[in-house]
Amino acid sequence: MENQTKLRLFYLYQHMIRNTDPEHRLTTNELIRYMKSEHGIDVDRTTIADDFAIMKQAGINCEVKKSRQNQYYYDDRLFELSELKTLVDAVASAKFITETRSRQLIRKLMELTSVYNAENLRRHVFAEGRAKSENKNIFIISDAINDAIDKGYKIRFQYTDYSIRKRRVLKNGGERYTVSPYALIWDGDFYYVVGYCDDRKHTRNFRVDRIYSEVEKLENEPAHPAPPDFDPASYSKKVFRMFDSDETVPVDLLCDASLMKYVIDQFGRDVNTEVTDEEHFLAHVTVCPSPTFYRWVFGWGGKMKITGPESIRKEYRKKLKEALENI
Repeated sequence: MENQTKLRLFYLYQHMIRNTDPEHRLTTNELIRYMKSEHGIDVDRTTIADDFAIMKQAGINCEVKKSRQNQYYYDDRLFELSELKTLVDAVASAKFITETRSRQLIRKLMELTSVYNAENLRRHVFAEGRAKSENKNIFIISDAINDAIDKGYKIRFQYTDYSIRKRRVLKNGGERYTVSPYALIWDGDFYYVVGYCDDRKHTRNFRVDRIYSEVEKLENEPAHPAPPDFDPASYSKKVFRMFDSDETVPVDLLCDASLMKYVIDQFGRDVNTEVTDEEHFLAHVTVCPSPTFYRWVFGWGGKMKITGPESIRKEYRKKLKEALENI
C-alpha cells in the first residue's frame, strides 16, 4: 500500500506535466479515470485533493480552478513557450549540428512543455533543406574541447577541407594539429575553437564541425595560457566571421550613412566611427584581410570604400582586377 501511494503521486505528477497547462486542465473525475485505466489504482475525490495538497507542500506548482468540478493544471514550466520557440529555432538553424541531431534535440525540448504546446512547437519548425553539418561527432568533439579548456591541457586532431568533387579530405597532409584551446566561439552559425597552434606558432581558429573524428586529449601536456588581453568577443569581431587568416590589421572604411546598422551588426555598438559629413561616416575596424572581407566591402555596391592602409587598398584593387579578368 505504501509503495502504491508513492507511485500514485509520481504518476499523477508526470501526467500533469505532460498533459496540462493553464489552457488545458483536467477535472477530478478525469484524473480518477486516468489512475484507474492507466495504472489500475483506485482513488476518490478526497484522495486527489490530498495528493495535490502534498505536491503543493513539496513546492510543485499544480494549481486548481475551483468549480463544481475542480479543474487541475500544472503551472511551473522552466521555459515559456516563446523561449522554447527561440531555442528550437536556434537548434534548427545551427549549421554545426547535423540534421538528425537537430531533430533529436528538438524532440527533447518538446518534452519540457505540455503535449499541446509541443504540437505548436512542431508546427513552428522550418528546418528542412537548410545547409547542415555532416559531422556526427560534433557534441563529443566540443565536449572534449571544453574539458581541455577547463583543465588546461592541449588537444590534437586532424582537420578537413573539401575537394573539387565535394569529398572531405585531410588538411596539412593528414598531420594532426596540436592546439592549446582558449575558447569555443559560436559565430555565423558555426562553432570555432580558438587557441595557440604549436605547428604555426600563433593563435588560430578551427571550425569544430571540420575536425575529423575524435579529439585526442593530451592530459600530460599543459596548454599555453591565453594572452592576458584575450577576449573571445573582441577576437570574434577582429577575425571577421572566423574565415581563415593569420593576420589582423586596422582598416579604415568610408561608408554611406545607410550602412551604419550593418557596420554595427558586424562589429558591435562600440565600433569606432566618426561622422565625415551628413551622408558619410568613417569606421575604424580591425579585421582579417581575407577574401571574405573584400567580398563584404564589394557587396555594398560602392557605398563602402577602403581608405587605409594603402597595402589593403592595393590588395583590394588587385582582387577586383582579377575578378574582371575572369569575366
